[in-house]
Amino acid sequence: MSGSFLPDRAHGWIPGERLARREPVLPAPEGAPRVGVLALQGDVLEHLRALRRCGADAVAVRSVEAIGDVDGLIVPGGESTTIGKLLVRLGLMDVLRQRVADGLPVFGTCAGMILLSDQLDQDVAQPLIGGLHVRTRRNAFGRQLDSFDTRIEVAGIEGGPMDVAFIRAPRVEEVLAADVEVLATVEDHAVVVRQGPLLAAAFHPEVTGDDRLHAAFVATVIDAMPAASAQG
Repeated sequence: MSGSFLPDRAHGWIPGERLARREPVLPAPEGAPRVGVLALQGDVLEHLRALRRCGADAVAVRSVEAIGDVDGLIVPGGESTTIGKLLVRLGLMDVLRQRVADGLPVFGTCAGMILLSDQLDQDVAQPLIGGLHVRTRRNAFGRQLDSFDTRIEVAGIEGGPMDVAFIRAPRVEEVLAADVEVLATVEDHAVVVRQGPLLAAAFHPEVTGDDRLHAAFVATVIDAMPAASAQG
């Protein structure tokens, strides 16, 4: 076997960066919040890189132990039915639901928004994490060929509109609780919502290079850490 192999952990690489010939993002300083990315399926690498750029200790999450060891979690885009079935098959669903119920900050993007929703606008049931009191419609803007980029204003995000990518994206059809905040809309439908420590976006913020939503989520995680420590 020719060539040399650089162990990812020893050299600060996020798994996948080296093979993709990406410049590594430096690891977070000691004491940074540990924010996981659910790494069963979907766009994991770019979320990990964005979290590192925002100063978080970014880790891939694939086990019960890892779920219990994070201060916050991103549920990435991908295929929501596949991710949900894997959560059940691997014995992670009940643990994750309990952590959400206990106040774990979670950011769901695209499929992650679907999985965090309490209800879906469809007849066929699928496994959901839940906790976000909304009714969401899958593929609300059409199929893969109907994907699009646009600019949106997100309430609470400074610096002007965000350039965002909607890829086979969902949208919120109905808000089911008074404490759900609608932060952004497209065609009069909610595409960014927040309820306490839960944040959800219908698009893929990790692919555009604009880290402002990730930074806002990391700030939410940091704000929640003293309360979580006191409870522990």
